[in-house]
Amino acid sequence: MTGNITMRKADGVWVVRAGGAVLGESRDAIELSEGDLPPVIYFPRDDIAMAFLDESATRTTCPHKGEASYFSIQTKSETLNDAAWSYEDPIAGAERIKGHLAFYTSGKVAVEQL
Repeated sequence: MTGNITMRKADGVWVVRAGGAVLGESRDAIELSEGDLPPVIYFPRDDIAMAFLDESATRTTCPHKGEASYFSIQTKSETLNDAAWSYEDPIAGAERIKGHLAFYTSGKVAVEQL
């Protein structure tokens, strides 16, 4: 694994909600832990209702995972800018999260284990 990152299959069923609507539910989520940061749940893209996400122009780079692409979530009443991210072409050692999305949790986006 690269740097201080560990990945494992997340136990149980995970759900992501935005604006009160379920965007996805998965039994195949990945839990990524990086140093002292709280673990992040990555959902397989196939388990997410991608029709509600629009790719934005935002990009960031992580030395341990590569370049992240960002997505805005369109809810019934608003757009949540750059609320999700994905590593389309992760660097060696982080390939397991390719094809997965993670979400910033807030009062409008929730990631929960069922």
